[in-house]
Amino acid sequence: MWYLVLKRLFQVILFCIWSVTLIYLILLSVFTFIIFNIFLIIFLFWFILTLFGWSFTLIPIVKFVFIPWHHRQCRLWTKNKQLKHSSIAFFHPYSKNGNNSEGILWTAIESILKKYKNDIQIIIYTGDRDVTTEEMLHCVKQRFGIDMERYSSSITLIYLRSRVLIEANYFKLWSSLGQKIGSIILGFEALIRFIPDVYIDSMGYPFTYPCFYYLASVTIMSYVQYPTISSNLIEQLNEENNNNEFIIKKSLLFKLKLISYQIYSYIYGWCGRCSSIIYCNSSWTKKHIESIWGLSCIHLVYPPCDIKQSLEMPFIDIDEKETITTIVSVGEFRPEKNHQLQIQAFHQLLQKKPEYHEKLKLILIGSIRHYEDSKYIEQLKLLIDNLNISNQVLFKLDMNVQELKNQLNHAVIGLSTMRNEHFGIDIVEMMAAGAIVVAYKSGGPQMDIIEEGKTGFFASDIDSYATVMETILDMKSVERRQIQEEARQSVERFSTLNFERLFLEPLDKILFVK
Repeated sequence: MWYLVLKRLFQVILFCIWSVTLIYLILLSVFTFIIFNIFLIIFLFWFILTLFGWSFTLIPIVKFVFIPWHHRQCRLWTKNKQLKHSSIAFFHPYSKNGNNSEGILWTAIESILKKYKNDIQIIIYTGDRDVTTEEMLHCVKQRFGIDMERYSSSITLIYLRSRVLIEANYFKLWSSLGQKIGSIILGFEALIRFIPDVYIDSMGYPFTYPCFYYLASVTIMSYVQYPTISSNLIEQLNEENNNNEFIIKKSLLFKLKLISYQIYSYIYGWCGRCSSIIYCNSSWTKKHIESIWGLSCIHLVYPPCDIKQSLEMPFIDIDEKETITTIVSVGEFRPEKNHQLQIQAFHQLLQKKPEYHEKLKLILIGSIRHYEDSKYIEQLKLLIDNLNISNQVLFKLDMNVQELKNQLNHAVIGLSTMRNEHFGIDIVEMMAAGAIVVAYKSGGPQMDIIEEGKTGFFASDIDSYATVMETILDMKSVERRQIQEEARQSVERFSTLNFERLFLEPLDKILFVK
């Protein structure tokens, strides 16, 4: 009896101690939380106040003292040491990968130097610090067939040390936001290193414009190859909202996403409006830039396509006795190019047509920029192994110009599977060489390049790609030849000469004023 009473009493005491301790911990937590928030608010207030203080102190010094002095020094270097009238700077952080954007860069530089000869000093802001001017110009000649070595004295590389800030793998979270902030820092570094008379962005970094426009009053030109944010993104967000159960349950998340898009779109447009002259590489790009940047004075200038030599190549008929028939794909090895779709469609074609299994090859041609691209190729190879078509799919990396043209000339079909491709230089080059192109039905290929059934074909999934390829292979030689001839005639408007003429017209006015 006494044992039970003592046990009950002990339990009550323990409960009281536990209750008091719990109440104490709750009160302590609430007190700590309140104190923490008070100090956090004080710190944030102090931080913002300090930030504004430094901004109001440093920005006027940079704007009205350092920048004018530095600009004068840059002009003196251009005129006295280089003996040039003006300087034009191209912002191109990646300058030695051999991709199409570099082809545009060097064609633009060549067109300027051919016309103005010794009057212009070209500056290239690059993050490739391990390459000299001579080495880069040699690579340009090897990759694009553009002889820039005779202009070496008119080209200067400015090396940027903070390029790592625009690389996606540098940011584990919020990579897109991090890259945009990184591009601002990179642009400011470029401005500090050299202030040109004209600043040209050919890679799509509009967040660098305000630094040059507001701090240094530099004339800005932009050649937009792909809008950072497209005007149909709201439609895509609405699709997400309809399909994603999590977002349906958490509609606040969708609203925050939509608001962030609108803020980002406004900032993107504000930066873009710093440009005095804006070029767009396709009707698709031009439509989106006009909508987001709120401008109508935008020039449509198709990118330069190296088609002159390809147009002179004879068409090669498919010999029924020939052991190998090739289907080619050209483009950087990155996820947006969607090589998986090409491989899966090719596999399905072989399933439909077993007789092609031994004589048909898919050749994937492209370049590698960094480690992430190498990992992407390994994933593609794993897919190929799983589909058991390793002997039918080949990878060819970093081909020179002549090899590439010959490969395209001998191909029957050229594949492009990127959705919303901004233009499609590789598509034009395939058409010029004689390959019949099957492209994704969207973007620049649909709006500017291909007339379906007449100069090429469209597809959008594995089945449609496989079906169109089968149709082309089953065509008579006369039918294929008619498409090849029509395609060749249609691509002459994308020539390098046409690009040079349209690119230089607005530039003439700027340099004349200066």
